[in-house]
Amino acid sequence: MNETPEFIPAIRLMNTPDGRSTFETGKLPVLKTISTSSFRISNTVEEWEKSDHPAPRKQYVVTVKGKIRFKVSSGKTFLIEPGIILLAEDVEGKGHSWEFEEGETWERLYIPIPDHGESFFIPDYK
Repeated sequence: MNETPEFIPAIRLMNTPDGRSTFETGKLPVLKTISTSSFRISNTVEEWEKSDHPAPRKQYVVTVKGKIRFKVSSGKTFLIEPGIILLAEDVEGKGHSWEFEEGETWERLYIPIPDHGESFFIPDYK
């Protein structure tokens, strides 16, 4: 019998106190119940989405297909691909941008986090 991993890799986009966008790496525990009343599946890409923009709400973004490079205010980048959950919490300020790392397809599932809802994100500490 295979053991179930206890965590899934995750990256959290967040705002700094001055309203800029930054990120941190971490993980999400498996087998946690997420409190949500809706979700959205998308495979479309609008051009405005590639420009700087904040997240429209706190949400998980689960990539099903595609490799996407995100960029934050400092110019630092990170890669999102299947197997890495994006936790989008940079809901204010200039936000982030992204571009395709490979191909031209990004299939994803958006799961909103309710106001005052727990994200379960555990940051990596160096």
